[in-house]
Amino acid sequence: MKELEHLAGIVTGGSSGIGFQIANVLAEAGAAVYVISRTGKPKEGVGESAPGVVHIKGDIGDETAMKQVVAQIAAQHGGCIDFLVNNAGVSYKCRAENFPMEQFDRIMEINVRDVFSMSVICYPYLKLSPVRGRIINITSMSAHLGFSEVVPYCTSKGAVLSMTRALAVEWAQDNICVNSIAPGWFRSKMTEQVVDPAREAKILGRMPLHAYGDTRDLGAMAKFLCGSGAGYITGQDFAVDGGALAFGY
Repeated sequence: MKELEHLAGIVTGGSSGIGFQIANVLAEAGAAVYVISRTGKPKEGVGESAPGVVHIKGDIGDETAMKQVVAQIAAQHGGCIDFLVNNAGVSYKCRAENFPMEQFDRIMEINVRDVFSMSVICYPYLKLSPVRGRIINITSMSAHLGFSEVVPYCTSKGAVLSMTRALAVEWAQDNICVNSIAPGWFRSKMTEQVVDPAREAKILGRMPLHAYGDTRDLGAMAKFLCGSGAGYITGQDFAVDGGALAFGY
């Protein structure tokens, strides 16, 4: 029997990058994984999803539509879901004094408001999970460290980290564990948008392993947090970062 067999859950923003591989690893462990993204399918060039991954086209900012989608998923699995991975996120590179406020609002809406909204929508179904419901939020190194030219992104991820801890406390008696994963540097569409060669050299030099990570390692951490060995873990943020947060001078 596979570790996550008979479990079912949702990964947001899983059409590429981190979310795509998290969904694959969870499905390979036996889970039924429903990926909600704007494309409703893997983006061009990322490869095929693992068996057990179902792609659904949708906007996580549309609360009415998401309530219907989550209810339909739960109805296929005894009226409950077992996990939610809040992965969808956006960034924008610009110095703070020139930052367009419409981009600030977009980042806060997708990275913070929609994470909270999806958690609340899934709450009644996670409560009913026979194995204790799990929410996994994706934070960032930027929830712990300051990075120039992405101040609103840092702000949003700090908010998600605080949200993780607060929901973990509030829902501790509701059969739900809430944790987060803080990725270090992994190649993705988002990092391509904000990293130039000079910044890349600085980033890789600022961690003990001096290399980008493998996104499947993030999937492995998500698998652990969804599994039977993590039922007593809640309110924690797990860095998968090549040692970046531990690196001194």
